[in-house]
Amino acid sequence: MQITTIQLPDLFVQLGLPNSDLAIARFVKAHQSLPHNVPLPEADFWTDAQRQFLREGWHQDSDWCVAIDKLDALLRH
Repeated sequence: MQITTIQLPDLFVQLGLPNSDLAIARFVKAHQSLPHNVPLPEADFWTDAQRQFLREGWHQDSDWCVAIDKLDALLRH
């Protein structure tokens, strides 16, 4: 049985965003001041489809959770 761990670049592809290391670093830098009282899916820089995907990924405790949590942590530093 092969276990695949979803990585941050995979999440960016799923969100329709560029997924190179440089593109991810730029995205994080541009949005890294996300207030702690704003849930990640509620940030104003997401499209409706991206918001829905992030909400569902968290609420369904899907395979995407680890990558979503990592992005959440990166945007709060």
